[in-house]
Amino acid sequence: MQIPLQITFRGLRPSPAIEQTIREHAAKLERFYERLTRCRVVVESPHRRHNKGKLYHVSLDLTVPGAELVVNREPHQRHEHADVYVAIRDAFNAAARQLEDYARRQRGEVKSHEAPPTGRVVQLFPEEGYGFIDTTDGRHVYFHKHSLLNGDFETLEVGTPVEVLFLEAAPDRAPQATAVRILHP
Repeated sequence: MQIPLQITFRGLRPSPAIEQTIREHAAKLERFYERLTRCRVVVESPHRRHNKGKLYHVSLDLTVPGAELVVNREPHQRHEHADVYVAIRDAFNAAARQLEDYARRQRGEVKSHEAPPTGRVVQLFPEEGYGFIDTTDGRHVYFHKHSLLNGDFETLEVGTPVEVLFLEAAPDRAPQATAVRILHP
């Protein structure tokens, strides 16, 4: 880290053991993202609650080139945070996940979800309740009137643009659409 680790205690006395635990966790963060610039940690012991006891709140503020990552979990959501060391561990685990995600985005490794294939209705058999679609990737797909998600099968026309989800059929048969959505231009 370019800027030394900053640790702040609120509502409890500074403890060398807690500080050492925080320093060990902070050192591990640099394995997830070596260009970590700053890490600020606040350990807070809110006022005693009548029914729930004292739950520790640990927040982290991490600075990396081009972004600031914040881990801030409310203690009332986690009853195991009555132990300060568990609260510290959970906060640093969340920070590690955020750093890993940030590093993946920086490297361009973020998953992109493929859009469902699109196509056009090319044949309709209204009496039998089925038809065929030619997709933009060159497949000829069977669909039944019950696979139509929006619109009415009776109003479909040849040439209607659609979005298709597939259920692959046996090797000797054409693929069958499990869902067809009419695309409105």
